[in-house]
Amino acid sequence: MGKEQVGTTAEQNFCDSQLFGKECDCSKINRRDFMALTAVGAAGAVLNSTKMPVMAGPFEENEYLKTIPFDKKLNPQWLASLTARGKPAIVTDPAALQHIGMPINGLFTGNLYLGGDGKLWLWDIFNRVIEGILPRPVQYKGQSLNMRGGANYVSPAPQQSPIEQGFAVRIGDNVRSLDHSGFSNISFEGRYPIGRVTYRDKDCPVSVKLEAYSPFIPLNTDDSSLPATIMSYTVKNESGKKVSAEISGWLENAICLYHREQASGIRKNRVLHEQGMTFLSCSAEPISEQESSARPDILFEDFEKENYEGWTVTGTAFGDSPIKMANIPGYQGDVAGKGKRVVNTHNVRQGEDVRGGDQHVGTLTSKPFVIQRKYINFLIGGGGHKDKTCMNLLIDDKVVTSATGRNNNRMNPGGFTVTQWEGKKAQIQIVDNEGGGWGNVGVDHIVFSDKPAQTFVLNELHDFGTMGLALLDSNSEDLASASISKPGQFQQILDKTIKLLCDKLLGSVGRRISLRPGQEKTVTFVITWHFPNLSVAGMNNVGRHYAGRFSNAQDVAQYVANNFKRLSASTRLWCETWYDSSLPYWFLDRTMANTSTLATSTCYRFKDGRFWAWEGIGCCHGTCTHVWHYAQAVGRLFPEIERDHREHVDFGVAFHTDGGIGHRANLQQSSHPAHDGQCGRILGVYREHQMTTDYAFLKRIWPKVKKAIEYMIQRDSNSDGIVEGSQPNTLDAAWYGKISFLVSLYLATLRAGEAIAVEMKDDDFARRCRDISERGRRNILKLYNGEYFYQIEDPKHLNAIGISKGCYIDQVFGQSWAFQVGLGRLFDEQKTKSALRALWKYNFVPDVGPFREKFKRGRWYAVAGDAGLLMCTWPKGGLREDFKKHWQYMYFNECMTGFEWQVASHMIWEGMITEGLAVARAIHDRYNAALRNPYNEIECSDHYARAMASYGAFIAACGYEYHGPKGYLAFEPRINPKDFKAAFITAQGWGSFSQKIFRQSQTQQIELKHGTLKLSEMEFELDPEIRPGDIVAELNEQAVRTQWRIEERKLRILFRKPVILNKGDNLSIKTSAEGQ
Repeated sequence: MGKEQVGTTAEQNFCDSQLFGKECDCSKINRRDFMALTAVGAAGAVLNSTKMPVMAGPFEENEYLKTIPFDKKLNPQWLASLTARGKPAIVTDPAALQHIGMPINGLFTGNLYLGGDGKLWLWDIFNRVIEGILPRPVQYKGQSLNMRGGANYVSPAPQQSPIEQGFAVRIGDNVRSLDHSGFSNISFEGRYPIGRVTYRDKDCPVSVKLEAYSPFIPLNTDDSSLPATIMSYTVKNESGKKVSAEISGWLENAICLYHREQASGIRKNRVLHEQGMTFLSCSAEPISEQESSARPDILFEDFEKENYEGWTVTGTAFGDSPIKMANIPGYQGDVAGKGKRVVNTHNVRQGEDVRGGDQHVGTLTSKPFVIQRKYINFLIGGGGHKDKTCMNLLIDDKVVTSATGRNNNRMNPGGFTVTQWEGKKAQIQIVDNEGGGWGNVGVDHIVFSDKPAQTFVLNELHDFGTMGLALLDSNSEDLASASISKPGQFQQILDKTIKLLCDKLLGSVGRRISLRPGQEKTVTFVITWHFPNLSVAGMNNVGRHYAGRFSNAQDVAQYVANNFKRLSASTRLWCETWYDSSLPYWFLDRTMANTSTLATSTCYRFKDGRFWAWEGIGCCHGTCTHVWHYAQAVGRLFPEIERDHREHVDFGVAFHTDGGIGHRANLQQSSHPAHDGQCGRILGVYREHQMTTDYAFLKRIWPKVKKAIEYMIQRDSNSDGIVEGSQPNTLDAAWYGKISFLVSLYLATLRAGEAIAVEMKDDDFARRCRDISERGRRNILKLYNGEYFYQIEDPKHLNAIGISKGCYIDQVFGQSWAFQVGLGRLFDEQKTKSALRALWKYNFVPDVGPFREKFKRGRWYAVAGDAGLLMCTWPKGGLREDFKKHWQYMYFNECMTGFEWQVASHMIWEGMITEGLAVARAIHDRYNAALRNPYNEIECSDHYARAMASYGAFIAACGYEYHGPKGYLAFEPRINPKDFKAAFITAQGWGSFSQKIFRQSQTQQIELKHGTLKLSEMEFELDPEIRPGDIVAELNEQAVRTQWRIEERKLRILFRKPVILNKGDNLSIKTSAEGQ
């Protein structure tokens, strides 16, 4: 029944609204769960109310040591699979296919899923801002989980679509939809950004292969962020006879999808024959209401009577009468009724608690009436469960239209457009058939009117725009109709159709094909959309970037048609380059899959070009620094996005006069800094500089970067390399004392500051950063207990949460970040590796089930049977009971993939290959399609940004380092280095790197597949058995003059003149041992 924040002090909760304005609401839990926890606490208080004399102790029984096995007993075959190349994952199980939802739209354009059966679903392209994928409460272990609580982890979102759309193949009179309802034998292979689906059936003479994608070309952000989805179907004749077939697609005109019942307008479909395509154009237009013709309103029901006279009641949800608003429980808030009484099915009239109030079910059905006006208007609130907490309009005992609440007790105006049923008999039925969370509905003031409940300006609505379906390479065999009555069939051919906004309108395009035995043909469709009216997180009319490039969906389709060969070839080339690798298929799948988060409603690009994001879909606004700095994918694949964000947001609107960077930023304001986010954004500047070819970006931003580093130095008052005072961080609280996690990030920041200052020729500042980092390098070791790093608490702030002696997942995070940007070793190597081994020993569990049975607080991102790396454990004691009073304590018991990926990548960098890959594989196994959607790693809501740390694990596996302005490129493969191959991306080009070590020679090869690459020097790790005698460098088999030197088995190649590679060029460097 709504949400309530658990009370915290300002120093406990750095998300406190009084400190930071409107912040994230991670501290909010479902009220029923809070009350349940409170009840447990009360019971404990009763049990302990009688005090007995204490004889001795207390003697701590360490439950962490009991529930986390030191010997992980990992299956030898499973261990072998970690590094084996393996085979591509192909999903055929029908249940698993239904779990799959691959984001298949362009970056920052909404969220359209490709199902495992090839069905497009979700259709979150209409600028509707909600939390999570298909939000709904899920009951689990006595809790009602919401989207941030792991609802879609415990119970994956069902394959649903708010619009009617599909594709079908027709042979004679037999129409088969290209999804699970049309074919019995379907397989799915996901190679993001491309999804491949194969359809076969023993009774069908043809097989069909689908290749679905939206253009995705690293370094080309604009062409990778088109509001378009390409569906290429290859139909093959598997029989011994000639086959004539039709393949077609249909699309519902869904303009103003969420206002079809409230707004006045018409939908218009047109068939257009344009250059290179046949296009079904879907649009809408307003129609003006004639005020003079409006008849007087008819009040049908105001629920002010003391009974339900004229209504039929079933069940217990509605009670004996409409409830007085004065008697509604206070925790429901103001329900905003019209008079004194309302319908409200949260029935606590007999003293029920919160859960009990929602467990009542029933219906309330009106007497029959004749529809006499254009609209039925009403107030509605409560749960958003379709068909379960709703108000229905019945005609001939059938539901013809319906409305639900919005998971909010406050009622809002709603309405039905009933023009098409005027003069017919109808009934209104109010339904509460949901006994779980938000299992209630509220209704009041039902009025028949010729005017809608709300007046809208059609072209200003968030779901106003255009959409369309194109068939490429149009020819004489094409079929198209602006209106069809039955999907997959063309009963009549219409070039133009107009219907009222409230009426469903479907159009279709298709093609006849004739196939000889064994012959195959490809037919390509493109779905496009254009919905420019975006407002999000209180920021009005920020718009869509794509709307500035294209005027409507037809323009998008024409662009794709005109550039199809290039867009398609480049997307396929990237996909082929990524998978043409020696790395395990599972590892390639998993480290790239999270990049799809950019193609979900976690991420936006406004009309002015600015990137803005939630942490997870609809949850925790403002491109949060302390979350997003974990994500390594964007800065490598699409560096201009991160570069622009550094310059115009972090060091723009979010930059404070004292050098702090607000950890959340909206249009013109930001919140207070978070220490880890501050450090991460400074480190990000160095990465973004490395992904350029010159010093222009760094020169523009350097003065503010220097000030931001000074901000951190000021928090180290004695310049000993240890930050002090209040230290807000990603676990939504300010910690105090000496904390290795934040110290390590500070040391990485100082090292980056030194490197940047050297390049900017600011020798004094470089020396200052170096001196402090040297002191910190020694002093951080005081936080080492012989096995791992911890926190020395500030005795002045023992009421604050922290980790104390805990083994925390991010304890040496700074070193992990430093490796990502080539900053080298920050502090003692052996102690750093010891800390990682401790995480493996004390935090990695092959099955979280026994642990969570004991440690119950926390959200559900891993369940019994799942392996994972826990956030924090206390194997050596030191968990203060005071910590447990803080709501943030729950985080410590959770498995969150973004943190796990950070550790996995660090382990791989440090040569702990088995442990690092085991952590990564545990995540991969948790997101197996047999269990849930492989493309949706969940933390605080769906498609969580931090999970894009997975790309950092790929960088670690390659041992990749790059500095564009210096022309420096290095590789040190960690996995199967004797025969290694993987993709790489630089500032202006991408391609493939390979390394072969055979007998007494070692060969590195760069194949540039896209763009250009300028190199002045390269570096590789030499095989221990090779003592170089001769080194030969060749560009396209032509000798290149070099110098070289060896330092600690690192071979550095210096080109006498910069080497410039263009697309298709091949650079090889062969090292032969002495005497060879």
